[in-house]
Amino acid sequence: MAWMLEPMPSQPELSERFRQLVARGHLIIPGAHDPLAGLLARRAGFAALYLSGAALSASSGLPDLGVLTLEEVARRAELLVHATKLPVLVDIDTGFGEVLNVVRAARELTKAGVAAVQIEDQEMPKRCGHLSGKRLIPPKAMAEKIRAIKRVFPKLFVLARTDARALEGLEGVLARATLYLEAGADAIFPEALESLEEFRRVRQALTAPLLANLTEFGKTPLLKASELFELGYEMVLFPVSALRVAARAMERFYEHLAQHGSSQEFLDQMQTRAELYQLIHYDAYEAFDRTVSAG
Repeated sequence: MAWMLEPMPSQPELSERFRQLVARGHLIIPGAHDPLAGLLARRAGFAALYLSGAALSASSGLPDLGVLTLEEVARRAELLVHATKLPVLVDIDTGFGEVLNVVRAARELTKAGVAAVQIEDQEMPKRCGHLSGKRLIPPKAMAEKIRAIKRVFPKLFVLARTDARALEGLEGVLARATLYLEAGADAIFPEALESLEEFRRVRQALTAPLLANLTEFGKTPLLKASELFELGYEMVLFPVSALRVAARAMERFYEHLAQHGSSQEFLDQMQTRAELYQLIHYDAYEAFDRTVSAG
């Protein structure tokens, strides 16, 4: 039967599944900016997905400057969860405002079935974590946002991201992380660390679950997930990688099509009609429709 017609796991079930995956460790989380990408990631064997604010913004033709609305993020998250039935970690940037806005964001994402949310300690308008010009809110203000989420939605997994490395050094990262954990954060995301040694120092200082972000073309060197797992990191994130690969493939195809007016030369690089239909369970939908029509 098609995925759409299978029982949908509840949000608490998905959140608990994500929590268990983190506890088990060695969790690679790929970014999936839409449901089709999510289905491909699921078929490849990934157990959890990430909805990146940067990837969602780019797929909407927008920069990653916190311009997405809560409704846009919640809707895409809901589609991703319902298509894949997997635990999804959603980037909610700064939480769409102050404490009350953050609680409403958590409510909408919980309604969408999201297992976990990532919230960061930048001021609005936020910037990509690997660019200069970031500004941070006071650590106590971030702690209040975390505390508010956990008070209203205690089962929602909260990943606290700190962008303090560029402005306050590793000392600031560790001080903020400690405060965020005391406020109830389930895990810490130290953004834009600049060496394997920095990842090691953060791991040695903190006992809570940690996420390492291995995004490309940023301040963090291109490491392998295995290197971070060896240090004791539970989660390794590749937030925008799939989107970048897909965008380059589309760019090359469009350039070729504009010049030659033919797609024949790209057939061996395409997913076939049969492969696409298998991925989205096209035949299962038609079979179900026939059984209903037959009475």
